[in-house]
Amino acid sequence: MSMVKIIVALFAMIMTVSVLAQQPTIQNYRPNDQTGINQFEPAKDLDTEFEGFKIRIGGSFTQQYQGLSHSNDTTYSGSGAELYNLGNGFNTATANLNLDMQLADGIRVSIENYMSSRHHVEFWVKGGYIQVDKLPMFDNTSWYDKYLRVKIGHFQPNFGDQQFRRTDNGNAIYNPFVGNYIMDAFTTEIGGEIYVFPAEGFVGMIGLTSGLIKGDIKNYENGKEKQPSIYLKLAYDKAFENDLRVRLSASFMANSNSGRNTLYGGDRTGSRYYLVMEGADASTSGNAFSGRWNPGFSNKIMSYQINPFVKFKGIEFFGVYERASGNNLTLIPDKGEYQFMGENERAVTQLGGEILYRFLKREQLYVGAKYNQIKGELNQGYKNNDGSFIESSIDRIGFVAGWYTTKNLLLKVEYVEQNYKDFPNTERYYEGKFSGVVVEAVVAF
Repeated sequence: MSMVKIIVALFAMIMTVSVLAQQPTIQNYRPNDQTGINQFEPAKDLDTEFEGFKIRIGGSFTQQYQGLSHSNDTTYSGSGAELYNLGNGFNTATANLNLDMQLADGIRVSIENYMSSRHHVEFWVKGGYIQVDKLPMFDNTSWYDKYLRVKIGHFQPNFGDQQFRRTDNGNAIYNPFVGNYIMDAFTTEIGGEIYVFPAEGFVGMIGLTSGLIKGDIKNYENGKEKQPSIYLKLAYDKAFENDLRVRLSASFMANSNSGRNTLYGGDRTGSRYYLVMEGADASTSGNAFSGRWNPGFSNKIMSYQINPFVKFKGIEFFGVYERASGNNLTLIPDKGEYQFMGENERAVTQLGGEILYRFLKREQLYVGAKYNQIKGELNQGYKNNDGSFIESSIDRIGFVAGWYTTKNLLLKVEYVEQNYKDFPNTERYYEGKFSGVVVEAVVAF
């Protein structure tokens, strides 16, 4: 979809909302604008009164100006290591459309759409789900209303806290930086989650999904059935009287035999650093995930993520410790199809930390720094002469300044530098590096 069509569509939505009324209040909902910053799982909302069916039309879009350069060592890897002829310029805008409906007291439906993205330029549906925080169809359900929540549909599994700060196509207002983490734990799957709110500040969750990014009714014939993904989360979030807030969460996910697990490759919209470290014949949509790394645990996976978050007045820290292990689906030449394989497991570790200072009356300005590293057996094809996996690493540093001109508008400027270390000299990532500045403008409502 062209930029003109995106602007026209967003303008039409804004005008429609303006004519009808102010945006309606939706229960148990995370706002799309600046007021949604540093919100994680929506808290149980027992105070907002139900006033009948409501629909909230929301959206977001971003535009970047990219000034990045990249390099590698082609001495050993030969002609296949030539990199894309990268220059400065504007990237095509990305845009989201969100529809949130309050169906009944404590029951809402969300439909999330991508109007334009790097990987899919056409309009398509990301997913949709129903969230049940109350049971108005029954009497005397205060036990459920106060302590429980159920979420069912095709949605983003609640694994880790970095997902609440990431850029999701056009929705970049929650992310204080431009890029997501190098190993980006994000996918959409069909399933359900049960939440428990046992005491103030505590939330627990158990989820079960298909383990696949889309529906699949194929019967695999190698004696092993595809298995669902099971995941757990426990978090404690407490705000103290002296402007101190502390949150600590731990998440775990496992799948013993997936038909095609995409926990680290499920974002079909693309990354924010366009065509960095890509080959000379790369294209924006065909090579959509530049700067990220998918370890490729498409068959068996076990992953956990720990996230500390501390905010004292305007100073904010967010951290990531993540470890994932598993293996790939393997192509069986005789059958010409992928089969389950239960061997050759690898492991990868990710570390990350962000420190920000938000200032002025409504914290509309901020500056920050970020460090991110992944290390381990990054690819099943990178092996030593004895058959053991090669250990490689990727690290990134970033510095950013941002300005919320209003709660719906954000402008950020980031300097980023990313290095590829200990990669085989047959790969284009050998002695690879990219760096430079990206300017990003965000609208969200």
